[in-house]
This record gives sequence, C-alpha cells and structure tokens, in this order.
Amino acid sequence: MPSKNHANAHLALQTALVLAVAGTASGAFAATAETADHAVWQQVIHDNPAPSQGCFHATYPSAIWVKDQCRPTPRRFVTPPRPTTTFGKGQVVGNGNDYSIGVRGTISQTVGSFPLAYNVQSEYSDGGIAGPNEYTLQINSQFGEGTAICNNIPYCLAWQQFIYSPDYAVDGSAAVFMQYWLIWYGYDGRSCPDGWWTYGPHCYTNSDYVSAPDVPITQLGSEKLSGSARVGGNDTVTFTLGNTAYSISAPDSKVGLGSWWNASEFNVVGNAGGSQAVFNDGAFLMTNVAVKATSTAKPQCLVNAGTTGETNNLNLGPCAAYSAAMPFIRFSQSLPVGGGGGGGGGEN
Repeated sequence: MPSKNHANAHLALQTALVLAVAGTASGAFAATAETADHAVWQQVIHDNPAPSQGCFHATYPSAIWVKDQCRPTPRRFVTPPRPTTTFGKGQVVGNGNDYSIGVRGTISQTVGSFPLAYNVQSEYSDGGIAGPNEYTLQINSQFGEGTAICNNIPYCLAWQQFIYSPDYAVDGSAAVFMQYWLIWYGYDGRSCPDGWWTYGPHCYTNSDYVSAPDVPITQLGSEKLSGSARVGGNDTVTFTLGNTAYSISAPDSKVGLGSWWNASEFNVVGNAGGSQAVFNDGAFLMTNVAVKATSTAKPQCLVNAGTTGETNNLNLGPCAAYSAAMPFIRFSQSLPVGGGGGGGGGEN
C-alpha cells in the first residue's frame, strides 16, 4: 500500500494534469476523434478495393476511388529465398526466417500493419536499391504447388507478392505493384512463358504500378498494406498513409492466387534484389497480419514460413494467433541497444 504522502502527491499530480488538459480538452478530443475517423476510413478503403482494373487513389474523408495513371514497372525483382537458407538462432528476419499466418480454407485478403513502431529512428538498405529510407513493405503468398499456371511442370511453384517500394521505378517516388513468380519453372532449361522474364531457373513478371510518396522509415507505424485476390476477378494491392490511399488492380489470372492462397507473410525488409533493411539499435516493431478467409477459426503462426528473399536485421519475438472476424497473428521484432540482430522466434 502506498504511503499517505505518496497518495497525496499522486492526487496532486492527477489534479494538475486535469487542470492542464482542461484548457485544451476540446482540441485534444477533436484530435482523438479525427485519428479514430482516419482509422475507420482506412479500414473502409482496404475493405473496398477499386471497382475495376487499373490504378486509383483516394483521399480522406472520401471513400471513392479516383482513376490514376498506371505506369510500367521496371524489371527489378524482389527475390524468393536463396536455396542455402538455414533457420534458427543467428538468422536475420526474412529469407525464409519469418512468420506467416496460416488458415483453414482460402484467403481472399491480407492486411499488414505495425500498430507499434517504437524508437524507429533510421533505416538503410544495404543492397538492391541502396541508401537511407530504402525498404519494402511486402505481403507474400506461400509457394503454390500444383497450380494451373505451372501446367504440370515438375517442381514448378507459383508465388505472388504485393509490394510498396520507395524509388523502385523513379527516384523520389514509390511504386505500389504486384510481382508474380514461377519458381523452378525453367529448372530443365525451358524458356519462360511469353511476357515473363528469367531469373536463374525462375520466371517473374510485374503488374503496372501506381505512384505513391516516398515515406521515411520514421512513419512506418502509419503505413498499412493490403493485398486481395478473387477467383475470376481482380487481384488488388492497396497502400495507405494517413489520409491518402493508392491502389492497383489486375486480373487474378496471372497465377490464379485466389484459388490456392492459404498463408501470408508480411514484413518490412530491404528494397529489392535480396537486400537487407538495417534498423537503428533499439528499434522495436509490433507486427500485425490479418486475413479475410473462408474460415474465421484461430489461424496458425507458421514458423520459418517466410517466402521473400529480402531481410531486415531485427530479432523475431514470439508470435500469437487470434480468432476474429478477420483472424490475425501478432509478433514483435526488435534490435537491442548495442545491436546483435538476428535471433530466432517462437510461437505462443
């Protein structure tokens, strides 16, 4: 039990805070209400993809998508994991060493965000598109076996990514787009399908992109990325920051993700080419990955189930899974003061 003097001091502090806040209470309430309104608006935006193929933007408070210009995405690639990957203590996050959310049934949408980004002061990409504030937000499917696009080719795996990438196509501007892969399609020397590019034994191609602002890493907690796939409809990637949204939709027919999607990885990693996002010491991220799926049962935290080849230098913390209207997983990743990135995680 606290002492009487301690209790009196606590009461005095409470009184002072009340008096200090009273003069600006209406302004503070308005700011809180506006923040809540922005959150609702973002939810509506991510829940309601653009009505047709193409590029779009929307601005708070309107939830109406406005047609935007689509631009061709350059032939850079955001890589799958390297075949030499090993997991466990001492690995950085990414290149396979990451959590994915796994569900019963089929996923139609994944939404990734960082509800807490603490002491994130700086970041740089040490390869790919190198430099400060160079990173990607990625939602990545699992590797799809036996898909129609692979057409019974042995070892072939389909894969799809939803990406936000600063300076990907033009310096000073970010690209929001989708990238598609046929892993091991050319293991026996066969050529990639028309319109696909070769990367070793793999094939890849991109959607067009919609331009969005370059966002410094210090605003990571305000960024949100979603990807959706609908059989016979469109696949859509949407990026929101504060009161603006950017989106592009393309036919689901490229790899047919809507029919086989049952696991998703979301994270912040290096900017293309297998690079690493290097955060400052003391950075801490709480990472949230939610899905719309044919089942709302409690999902799984799939360990060592990441599919991107890019990484960051953080340590994975434990992962917890929750049943909800949109089932989700939540996990931490951090770098202690003094560094030492690359620990293993675990599931709760």
